[in-house]
Amino acid sequence: MFFKLIRKNSKRNRKENGLFFSSLVISIVAFYIILSLSSQDVMVFLKKMESDAVDRLFQIIPAFFVMTLVILFFLIYYASKFQLERRKHEFGVYLMMGMRRSKLFGMLLAEDIGSSLAALITGLPIAVLLSELISLITAKCVGLGIVGHQVTFSIQAIIITAVGFFVIKLVAFLILSGKIAGQEIGALLVDTPEGTKKQFPAGVYAVSFVLGIICLAVAYSMAIGGISWTTLCKMSETVLIGFVGMLLLFYGMRFFIDRLVRHSHGGAALRVFNFRQVQENVIRKSSTLSISSVLILAALCCFGAGIVIAFSYGNEKGNIHIMDYTFENYEEDQKQGVENVKKLLTDNGLEQDFSDLFEVRVGHLIPGANDDYDVFDLSSVMSRVEQLPDSEDKDILLNNLEYVSYPYLISLSGYNHVLELAGKEPLALSDDEAAVFKSLEFTSDSMNQNINDILADRPEVAYLDHKMYLTGKIQNTPLITDRAITLSFALIVPDEIFDKYTWDSTIYLNGVLDQSKVKGDNLLQSVMQMNDKLAQIDFAAKNIEYESYLKNMGRRMFYIVAASYITIYLAIIFLIIANTVIGVQFLMGQQKSGRRYKTLIRLGATYELLCRSARKQINWYFGMPVVVAGISSIFGVRAVLTLVSGMISNSIRDAMLLAAAMILLLCVVECIYMAFVKRSSNRYLLTLMVPEREE
Repeated sequence: MFFKLIRKNSKRNRKENGLFFSSLVISIVAFYIILSLSSQDVMVFLKKMESDAVDRLFQIIPAFFVMTLVILFFLIYYASKFQLERRKHEFGVYLMMGMRRSKLFGMLLAEDIGSSLAALITGLPIAVLLSELISLITAKCVGLGIVGHQVTFSIQAIIITAVGFFVIKLVAFLILSGKIAGQEIGALLVDTPEGTKKQFPAGVYAVSFVLGIICLAVAYSMAIGGISWTTLCKMSETVLIGFVGMLLLFYGMRFFIDRLVRHSHGGAALRVFNFRQVQENVIRKSSTLSISSVLILAALCCFGAGIVIAFSYGNEKGNIHIMDYTFENYEEDQKQGVENVKKLLTDNGLEQDFSDLFEVRVGHLIPGANDDYDVFDLSSVMSRVEQLPDSEDKDILLNNLEYVSYPYLISLSGYNHVLELAGKEPLALSDDEAAVFKSLEFTSDSMNQNINDILADRPEVAYLDHKMYLTGKIQNTPLITDRAITLSFALIVPDEIFDKYTWDSTIYLNGVLDQSKVKGDNLLQSVMQMNDKLAQIDFAAKNIEYESYLKNMGRRMFYIVAASYITIYLAIIFLIIANTVIGVQFLMGQQKSGRRYKTLIRLGATYELLCRSARKQINWYFGMPVVVAGISSIFGVRAVLTLVSGMISNSIRDAMLLAAAMILLLCVVECIYMAFVKRSSNRYLLTLMVPEREE
C-alpha cells in the first residue's frame, strides 16, 4: 500500500509538473553533451592538432559544469518548494490520519529518488543520441565526415551527470523536507496568504523606470563601444550598471500597469481582475522577474553569438586551401636553410610526395643612413585617403598608413606562384611598379574598394631616391599556410627590386602534396599521414619549423568549436532556468490566489472564462521579461559580437541578421514554455470547479 501510494504520487507529480520535469531532462541532456565533448570526432581530431589548447578547454569544462550545477540547484530548490507548498494540505491529512513524520519523510524521499531516476532514464538516452548527432553534423560541417565516424559512449560523462544531478536534488530535498517536517499540522492544513508590501507614490515608480532605461543605455553603450572589454574592472562596472538598470526597470513597471488598471473599466470580461493579478505579481516579484529577464537576455546573447561563430567556420574569405605545407628556417643564410629543408625531405624519401615545392620571399626595406627607418614616402596616398568621405574605414586607413614608413616587400615570382595555384591571374610589374598587399584580417570589402579606387590613379611613392607607382588592385591571397602570420601592409615588387632593396629577408618554402597520391584517399587523411612522417624527422636540430594547412585549420576550428559549444551550452542552461522560474512563480501566485478564483466561481464565472483570464495573465507575465530581454538582446548581441569579432567572418550587419533569426527561434521556445504553463494552469483551475468544504 505504501509503495503503491509512492508510485501514484510520483506519476501525478510528473503529470502536474511537466514543465519542471522537462526542464530537468533538458538539463541532463546539456550536462552529458558538454561532459562527453572529449569523445566527439571534432575534438578527437583537434586533440592531434592543438593538444595543449584542447587540454586547457577540457580543464575548464568541469568548472562550467559545477557552475551550472549550482545554478540548477537554486532552480530545483525553487521549483520543489512550489511542489511541496502545493501539497501542504495533503501532508497535513497524512499526519492527521496517523502517519509518522519519519514515514512521511521516507515517502517524499522515495518520490524524489523516483522522479530523479525517471529524469535520468529519459534524459540520458536522448543525450547520447543527440551527442552522436551533433558529432556527425559538426564533423560534416568542418569537413571531417570522411575521416570515419565511430559511435562513442562516455561512461564517465554518464556517471558524473548522474552523480551531480542526484547530489543537488538530494540537498534541495533535505533542506525543504526539514522545513515541512518542522511545521505543525494546523499550519499544513491552512493556506497562508502572502503579506502586502508597502506602496510608494506613483512618481517613485516612474522615476525608477526612467533610471532603469538610463542605466541600461549606459551599460550597452559601454559594451558596444568596447570599453567594457578593456579591463575586468570595466566589465564588472558594466554588468553592475546593467543589472541595477534591469532591477529599476521592473520595479518601476508597476507604474504603467497601474495606469492600465485605471483605464481598464469595461471591455473584456475579468479585464480589471487580470491586470490586478499581474500588478500584484509584479509588485511582489519584481526582483525575480528582473533576474529572469537578465537570464533570458544572457541566453539570447550567448545563443546568437554562438550560432554566428559556428556559421562563420567555412565561410571565411581567407579560409582557402592553396598550399598544404610551409617550411620556415631560422638560419642566417636563408638560402642555405631552404636547401637544408629540401635535403631533409629528400633523405627521408618525402620530396617525391610533393608535386610542388616553391619559395616565397618576404623582407624589410633596407634602413637609411644612421639606421633611419623612416624611409618610405606614402604622402600621395595619404592625401587621397584624406579626401574620402568621413567613415570608419577612412579613419582605420589613415591610422594604418600613418605608420607605414618601413614596409615589408614580397617577391613577385613567389607571389605569382601562389596566385597560379589559387587559379588567379599572375601579376605583371615593371621595375618602377608595385602592388599593395594587405591580409584579409586587416581589411574589408568597402576598404578594398576605396584602396582600389586610389590605386587606379597609379599614385607615386618613393623609397629614398627610388620612385615607384602603386598599380593594379589590392592583393590578399595568403602567402603561406599559417593564417596566424599576417601583414597589415606590404608591397609586391619584381625580384630584382626585392634583391636590391631588402635585408634580413625570410624565405618560406611552400609545399603542395602530389594529388595523384591523394587520389583514392582524402586530403585530410593524407595530410595527417604526412604529419606522422614529418614528426619522425628532427627539424628542430636544423632550426626548421613547419606548418600544415590541417594544423592551421585545426587551430581556427578549435576557437570556433570551443566558443560556439560553450556559448550555446550556457544559453540552454540560462533559458531553462529563467523560463522555469517564471512559470513556477506564476503557478505559485495562482495557487495563493485560489480563494479569489473560488469567489469568481461562486459569482458565476465559467471554467472557460477563468482559463481565458489565466492565459492572458500568463501572456503578460511571460511577455514582460521576454520583451525586455528581446529588446535588450539587440544591443547585447551587438556587444558580444564586438568582443568576438575576430572569430567571425561575416560583417557585423550579416552577423546581427543571423543572430536575429536565432533570437526569433528562441521566441518560439518561449511560446512552448508558455503553453506548458497554460496547461498546468488550466488543470489547477479545473480542480477549483469542484465544490469542497472549507476547513
